[in-house]
Amino acid sequence: MPKNDRRGFRPRSDKSETPRFQGPKSGPHPQGSKPQGQRSQGPKPQGPRPHRPEKAESGLWLYGLHAVKAALGNPRRKVKRCLVTSRAAEEVGTKLLGRVRHDITDADTVGRALPPGAVHQGVALLCEPLGRRDLADMLTPSERRRIVLVLDQISDPHNAGAILRTAAAFGVSAVVVQDRNSPPESGALAKAASGALDIVPVVSVVNISRALDELQKLGFWRIALAGDGESALKDAATDNGDIALVLGSEGSGIRRLVREHCDAAAFVPMDSVMESLNVSNAAAIALYELRRS
Repeated sequence: MPKNDRRGFRPRSDKSETPRFQGPKSGPHPQGSKPQGQRSQGPKPQGPRPHRPEKAESGLWLYGLHAVKAALGNPRRKVKRCLVTSRAAEEVGTKLLGRVRHDITDADTVGRALPPGAVHQGVALLCEPLGRRDLADMLTPSERRRIVLVLDQISDPHNAGAILRTAAAFGVSAVVVQDRNSPPESGALAKAASGALDIVPVVSVVNISRALDELQKLGFWRIALAGDGESALKDAATDNGDIALVLGSEGSGIRRLVREHCDAAAFVPMDSVMESLNVSNAAAIALYELRRS
């Protein structure tokens, strides 16, 4: 029994009656007191309103002008609804907005549908993720060299998005990723890709090595981009044949088994004062070299 309990312990006699519950007495309360259980009605604390996202809806939220415009312009993309400010609606255009049910609203409402800190530029689009694609179906005949990028365990969405953006700029036919160890389709990935997610076909495969074998059968020369490659990239791609360029993560690089399924390993010449490049920068330089040659 706690020491500060002044009531003490009083055993009930046999003649005592069971005490009845008595509610609070009516009437004014003494000054400075308040009924039990009643909260004081003081001023509410001031401060920034917490981020309260809208009620969750099934689908994928894309945001940013380039990402949303590219998604609305992609006939394969199934769209549901769009939140857009009046200023952003002018940027997107009535033709693209006519494809989807949209609400003209304010920037705060757009932001509440998205993760905190999302740079949405006044527009967010609820849509379905793009479905799976077959690699062979994405490689249509072309008069110029076809290039396929193969990303081996590049898991950062900002790096993957930047590579997609570069791939679109240099006319890459497809980007191959593994269904594991790669960033899922997301608003952050689409924003970093600046619309390229809906421009360059992304093919998700179970096994990268088997995908490289398939590319070989389709006539592609497979090059692993590695700092310890046997030759410079311009020498490894000697003719105008189709190229499958393999890029590895910045940490572990290209896995041994994946590299063994390549025909050559090449490097980008660079000054010895710098050990390596960011993978998205290396992709941009390599694609420029392949197109220039």
